[in-house]
Amino acid sequence: MRVAVTATGTTLSSEVDPRFGRAGSFLVIDTETRDVEVLDNTAGVEAMSGAGVQAAQRVVQSGAEVLITGHCGPNAFRTLSAAGVKVLSGASGTVEEALAKLESGDLEEADSADVTGHWK
Repeated sequence: MRVAVTATGTTLSSEVDPRFGRAGSFLVIDTETRDVEVLDNTAGVEAMSGAGVQAAQRVVQSGAEVLITGHCGPNAFRTLSAAGVKVLSGASGTVEEALAKLESGDLEEADSADVTGHWK
């Protein structure tokens, strides 16, 4: 399974970025091989508007089936859900810790956005 995680850096020891659309980067991890692909999100960080939808489109294009993040706004949530990507919000700690929580079943799938648009 391919899992995207919002991150403040580019390694598994990076902290989970609580922001989805304006996360520093996305780490896309293959849970079987542990291969990691880093998606830079400078465009999202610097975007005047639409950062969440742009980020959601990048996650979908990466082939991720699951997104782990701190928070996800309504437009991004709709985009991800429409593409069949499961959103697991409320994550914290390192990316590696978030993956461990996913694998142990300690993260729950969100059924809606948990912040308003333009949340920072």
